[in-house]
Amino acid sequence: MAIALAFGLTALRYPIGDLSRAGPGLFPVMVSSLLLLIGASTVVRAFFVEPVRLDLHFKNIALILGSLCGFALISMYLDMVAGIVFMVFCSAFAGSSNSWVRNVKISVGLIAMAFALQKLLGLNLPLF
Repeated sequence: MAIALAFGLTALRYPIGDLSRAGPGLFPVMVSSLLLLIGASTVVRAFFVEPVRLDLHFKNIALILGSLCGFALISMYLDMVAGIVFMVFCSAFAGSSNSWVRNVKISVGLIAMAFALQKLLGLNLPLF
């Protein structure tokens, strides 16, 4: 909430404009307002819900971080399709069940999304 508030207050220094002609401060104000709203609702909800003990599984954290780093490296040196497949299959080891069919479906969905972003929005993604 403090980070959302800091960014939101900083963004108020820029002209906001209106929705038909947005200024440079409109998007940061909107995003920080939504994040502040989510944070406030989380704090309010915490007063009404029974606390749950948080178990940290460092192996899972390392697997997720490793899959993200591997995605970045493989995307940079090979291509993004191979990076997406690596990220999905490597991060799946952090879950409680591992299904290669589910991993293939997720990989295909993410690759399709990346192609859509490249072709429809014109993003410069190194897909192949």
